[in-house]
Amino acid sequence: MTRKLLIVVAVLAGALLGGAAPASAHAVLTSSDPRGGTVLKTAPKQVTVSFNESIALAEDSVRVLDPDGRPVTAGDPTHADGAADTARVPLTGGLQEGTYTVSWRVLSADSHAVSGAFTFSVGAPSATRAQAAAEPAVDPTVDLLYGLGRYAAYAGLALLIGGAVFVVVCRPGAAAARVARGPLLTGWWALTVSSVALLLLRGPYASGDGPGGAFDPRLLRGAVDSRPGIALLARLVLLLFAGLLLKRGRSGWKADQRSTGVGLALALGLAGTWAAAEHASAGIQVPVAMVSSVLHLLAMAVWLGGLTALLLVLYRAPADELLPSAAVARFSRLALASVAVLAVTGVYQSWRGLGSWDAFTTSYGRLLALKIGAVFLMLMAASYSRSWTERLRAVPREEPVLVAVGGGDQSPPPGPVSGGPGAGGAGSGAHWRGLRRSVLAEVVIGVLVLAVTTVLTGSQPGRAAVGSAAAETVSGVPGQPDVTLTLIPFDTGTPGGRGKVQVTLEPGRVGRNVVEAVIFAADGSLVAIPELRLTFTQSARGVGPLDAQLVDQRGYWGSDTLDLPLAGTWTIRATVRVSDIDQVTVSNNVKINP
Repeated sequence: MTRKLLIVVAVLAGALLGGAAPASAHAVLTSSDPRGGTVLKTAPKQVTVSFNESIALAEDSVRVLDPDGRPVTAGDPTHADGAADTARVPLTGGLQEGTYTVSWRVLSADSHAVSGAFTFSVGAPSATRAQAAAEPAVDPTVDLLYGLGRYAAYAGLALLIGGAVFVVVCRPGAAAARVARGPLLTGWWALTVSSVALLLLRGPYASGDGPGGAFDPRLLRGAVDSRPGIALLARLVLLLFAGLLLKRGRSGWKADQRSTGVGLALALGLAGTWAAAEHASAGIQVPVAMVSSVLHLLAMAVWLGGLTALLLVLYRAPADELLPSAAVARFSRLALASVAVLAVTGVYQSWRGLGSWDAFTTSYGRLLALKIGAVFLMLMAASYSRSWTERLRAVPREEPVLVAVGGGDQSPPPGPVSGGPGAGGAGSGAHWRGLRRSVLAEVVIGVLVLAVTTVLTGSQPGRAAVGSAAAETVSGVPGQPDVTLTLIPFDTGTPGGRGKVQVTLEPGRVGRNVVEAVIFAADGSLVAIPELRLTFTQSARGVGPLDAQLVDQRGYWGSDTLDLPLAGTWTIRATVRVSDIDQVTVSNNVKINP
């Protein structure tokens, strides 16, 4: 069954990833006005940045610094013309000649913070004291604490839901059920405390402040008004009802149809608080993605939380308590169903987060590959658990159906067992020991899977990363649709010999084009080099190389003599010399319109 499930998952993954359409979740900068790296003849009155999805703004979402590092904004950023996917900030008058740095930091539609930076120049490029590299979107300490809180929340949800399902569905017996209720209470407390912590940290996470902002009333009010804050408040309300249900259970309450229905509704609601504020809430196919996210989260909780409860029962039940093998068989079937749900929803989530096989090269793709590998290991351990379970079910009737699982002697009782139909056997004791080891392996690997999942849900999806790279290669410019921008990375292999050549073509069509090129260092700052040469070749038609005949224009390179005779994809080759002896030739493609 496990092998068949893996084959189905592989086939589905290939079909979905092979025909994926471009989309993303984290916001990606698609264009700016002025565009990065350009040299303007006159100073702009405002700076506008545009993204591929709606964004939330704060007071310092867009900052503009002059060459001396002083701010030159004349107000708070707003959405340009009411468009939710833009940010615009006015500038002060009388801007001096030189290079200006624009840094931006916004909240994506899926509530994750993203940041970036670029430069433009007025009159001519100049040295600048401002750092052109993007600052961290979130304070490192806040980011660490927020990640730990998210991990504790995932673990708490798994223990709470998985422990409850194990007790209600598997019916392990009175004493074993008391042991299994331990994860329920631990999970409730872990989920409650972590949710409160996440609500307090949401303010500094969104604003970029340090951990001290967790108790800032202004930031807390903003967090409560945000979609993630509302989701966390809803989670705390649901946990209050779950706590009342657990209190009734400790008073001797037994599960009935009504209370089971209430518990199911609470589980769905708790999982929904994640879907409403994470990757599923933005991007493509949002309704389907939210349903898939809820099912994926519940299946994870039932499998991993149930495994933890089973492991505790196997190791900590009283020595005279007998765990029915039927209870283990019920959990085995429940775990198999959970794995099936995880497989189907996991393939869909992977396709939605990646979009193509190329996205496996992104950090999100590598994390996802690590998670898939860990899940496969967990499935292998689960296959051993299922094998031991089948052996226990195949124990002859003359051997006891009920087998001791407590501490001390790991073998079954030597004589007749009270409540059991016969004498114990050494074979069944070996089966139980094997089951303990395989379940322990599943839980250990599951802890790793949960950690990777926590990091994965806070990472930029592969679709967004690929989209961001594509936006860097060729991007439109607001109000200037006939301008093509191309970035060509280079590395001479020497210290300080890394950077990017930014090439703009206007109008980017067949015929005469104006070429401008600027060079950025690895830290994003503009640099001057002694020589730059650009040639254009269309190999498919045997045209070129055509030399752009660039001339050094006081810090950038320009030409207005390039004549491109054909439409289609052209190869730009840039020969970059950064010193008397350090030189490299690199290339990239650009599309020329008719």
